[in-house]
Amino acid sequence: MQTMNRFVYLDHSATTPVDQKVLEAMLPFFSMDFGNPNSLHAWGRKARQAVDQARDEVSRLINAEPSEIIFTGGGSEADNIAIKGVALAKKDKGRHIITSAIEHHAVLDTCKWLEKEGFDITILPVDEYGTIRPEELRKAIRPDTILVTIHFANNEIGTVQPIEQLGNICREQDVLFHTDAVQAAGHIPIDVKKLPIDLMTMAAHKMYGPKGVGALYIKKGVKIVPLIHGGGQERGLRSGTENTAGIVGFGKAAALASDRLAKGEPEKERNLRDRLIDGILEKIEDAMLTGHRTERLPFHASFCFHYIEGESLLLRLDALGIGASSGSACTSGSLEPSHVLLAIGLPHEIAHGSLRLTLGKDTSEEDIDYVLENLPKVVESLRVMSPYGKRG
Repeated sequence: MQTMNRFVYLDHSATTPVDQKVLEAMLPFFSMDFGNPNSLHAWGRKARQAVDQARDEVSRLINAEPSEIIFTGGGSEADNIAIKGVALAKKDKGRHIITSAIEHHAVLDTCKWLEKEGFDITILPVDEYGTIRPEELRKAIRPDTILVTIHFANNEIGTVQPIEQLGNICREQDVLFHTDAVQAAGHIPIDVKKLPIDLMTMAAHKMYGPKGVGALYIKKGVKIVPLIHGGGQERGLRSGTENTAGIVGFGKAAALASDRLAKGEPEKERNLRDRLIDGILEKIEDAMLTGHRTERLPFHASFCFHYIEGESLLLRLDALGIGASSGSACTSGSLEPSHVLLAIGLPHEIAHGSLRLTLGKDTSEEDIDYVLENLPKVVESLRVMSPYGKRG
């Protein structure tokens, strides 16, 4: 087995490491400060105070009111609560919902489920960069449209959507607008008081917080039907004893993300990302960038390489100590090419050769150098034995 010179983790879109400060904030709530936030005694009051503080920190990240944040068990649950909750609340007004062809499966599969329950789903196409055209949305809205759900930024190709334009169209037509901002929140500035967003999904583990905890922003005045019933926690919208340690971790992660944004730290990631993109396109023949070149997440680089298969590429990189992915981590077990890459018009044989490299706050220039040194060699070696048509 080849000896690895270094370890380079470039799969931050799948998950991020828990920041040491986040871990330190969480630890007391696993043992010493173990109280139930809904109990009235001192132990419960301390836990409630911690949950309230975390809600404040998450709300400040997106300039929301604390009362507009409910905590969930993750991004997928928050998407389900938002979409199903609005659908059930507004089904007497209409049963038409609009989404896009490149949404996360938490959105697409929820919409498919609603379709079986009698709702009408319109799936908008995207252009070759994965961008939803505002005029396509405008044409798709009908008198019975009750919800539009479009992600803020795509997890596989990094494209950031024209959220303000899309949301304004919804406002003009009196249609609620939900956005899955799991990839964007904490990495690019989001101000829900300035953007026309009614509901927004976030997840802690995409911003150096723990897995298994998410949040849903629900603009004041927006009504949804809860999906989980029980003790009435989270304003009755998501019953169940709060995951205090996870919520505390989310709050701390959000506070740290706010600091990084205020200091302009994502610019460092953007510079390294551009260096990585330029280097790969220069060094590797028949390589193409997927997604928009500039309107993309600051830490996100994604490619397709002709004549090779993505899984083999990942295994070779892993043997060199480079962690990457081929599309979404949630669907990496599938043999089918990414629905996102097919939606932007790539043929199956090219879509199979995808690679996603997503940087983190601790990614260094040396890490980028290591990838640029080794990736071209790996691609060339795979092309020598490729069944897709290119030889060495």
